[in-house]
Amino acid sequence: MADPLDRNENELSLIQLLPNALTITAICAGLSSIRYGVQGYYVLAVLLVVVACVLDGLDGRLARLLGSESRLGAELDSLADFLNFGVAPPLIIYFWALQDIAGIGWIAVLVFSACCVMRLARFNVGSKSEDTDQSGAYFEGVPAPAGALLVMLPMYVSFAFPDASRLPDLVICIFMAIIGLLLISRIPTWSFKTTKISRKNVKFFLVGVAFAGAAILTYAWATLIVLCLCYVVMVAWAWLKKGSQPKH
Repeated sequence: MADPLDRNENELSLIQLLPNALTITAICAGLSSIRYGVQGYYVLAVLLVVVACVLDGLDGRLARLLGSESRLGAELDSLADFLNFGVAPPLIIYFWALQDIAGIGWIAVLVFSACCVMRLARFNVGSKSEDTDQSGAYFEGVPAPAGALLVMLPMYVSFAFPDASRLPDLVICIFMAIIGLLLISRIPTWSFKTTKISRKNVKFFLVGVAFAGAAILTYAWATLIVLCLCYVVMVAWAWLKKGSQPKH
């Protein structure tokens, strides 16, 4: 497919630029989350990372839908993913909880960020390789956006239960490192790209989406905790299901 931004045209339609505009907006959200994390506005910082995750899920799909995929957009998306999911979440957690053990805490931040950038690099190489399974049913390892949401789970718990004691700093460091290792693992995780819903069940799916959206708006932290736990169960299920399939 030709690159829309490489054509010798003086003008581009606004609809062609919309996916890249969403990516730039996601980058702004990620950078702003770091700023608010430094200033101690941790709730807002976490919410901005969640916004970046939502925008990440929209920009690529919108580009494919509009037929406006470009090499520039692909590079922007990869850079945005590293900033929003590999840099912002661990830094927010560091400012929130780990400055009392700055040395070990910073090592955990570096481990997570290094794992995330390797995860993204492996995905980029795999997407361009002809030898890679193109079925789209599974990712290898936990995707970067899911890893970003999972690694902030201790913050969701703290926000949902403000009177409860926070997890020990060292436990948070270990948890961050474990999530980082899951990013570069070979564990199969569903990509949802090939998931199909029968027409008779579409109405139930849409009601479920509406319910999830209302739950996030009303009970954001409790809902995010439940979603993270459900995702962990799904990863374990996909691992067991794919592992039980006969190898060809």
